[in-house]
Amino acid sequence: MIDMNESLSQLVSDALQGEKYPIAKIISRIETEKNLEFRESLFKELSLQKPDFKEGLTIGITGTPGAGKSSLLGELCKMFLDFAPDKKMAIVAIDPSSNVSGGSILGDRTRVTLPRRDTRLYFRSQPSQLELGGLNPYTYHVIRFLRRVFDYVFVETVGIGQNEISVSLISDLSFLVMQPLGGDQVQFMKSGIMEVPEAFIINKCDEESLANSSYYMLQSTLEFIKDILPNHTLPPIFKTSVTKRKGIEELLQYILHYEKRKDKNAETLTQLTQWIRNEYGRWGISIWEGLESSKWNQAVKRNPLGGIQKLKYEEEERKIVSSIKTKIK
Repeated sequence: MIDMNESLSQLVSDALQGEKYPIAKIISRIETEKNLEFRESLFKELSLQKPDFKEGLTIGITGTPGAGKSSLLGELCKMFLDFAPDKKMAIVAIDPSSNVSGGSILGDRTRVTLPRRDTRLYFRSQPSQLELGGLNPYTYHVIRFLRRVFDYVFVETVGIGQNEISVSLISDLSFLVMQPLGGDQVQFMKSGIMEVPEAFIINKCDEESLANSSYYMLQSTLEFIKDILPNHTLPPIFKTSVTKRKGIEELLQYILHYEKRKDKNAETLTQLTQWIRNEYGRWGISIWEGLESSKWNQAVKRNPLGGIQKLKYEEEERKIVSSIKTKIK
């Protein structure tokens, strides 16, 4: 919790300088229940102190358990310090929670070795809290905050299955990490997640022949489903090996030169809808759809550009809470 004697203004000021302790304190407060008022104050203060900000690029990294996501991310971090000395990056790693105890060992950080006092890097672990989709219930708001502080924000999900696409909904650039011989063409095609990533990574390419076999199999599968892919173009496929330090520089250069940003209005709508469904179910969704603001929101959905007005999550959330309280009375 934030000490009442410690002003939010000072914490935000220190966080914008990359100081780890203030960033951690702010995130801890975001990760508590009933944090709407705090989030309102936080983003207002961020806008005051950094009015002309450019949001950092959000990179989602997802894949099956054991694909080597954490080790690969660790190597990317080390290389990032050399290739982008004037940039800052943050990592949010989601670890699975136990269905029995509810706990999580947060083991991803053991595979990522970072300089302790370097303000260009920040690492945060989160338990999944048994949420489906690979993310934590508070991940979205943590990412929104980190985008204001860092140039690049990496989100590593828990090991996922065939249709968990939550990370792609909050990422500008999402990668699906696979390993050689991870499945045949039928396995690839029946995976809903195959249609979502902007790029693919075949990791653990220590053995060249196995890596090439999987590469060409994945490439031919993507050719087959090209008509349903964005822009009807094949996404890039990277072959990497942490052991041999192969392909990682090429991957990092692709990330550093990636310019596209997804529409944040559509992202806000998606996350609001998910929050309402989790909190209030279908009844809450029906109220949301009846709000005046949602009529405009429907126009946003039809027009991905979202017009000139930017949706503010906290304002929309307060409208919904107020409407639901009125209905209950």
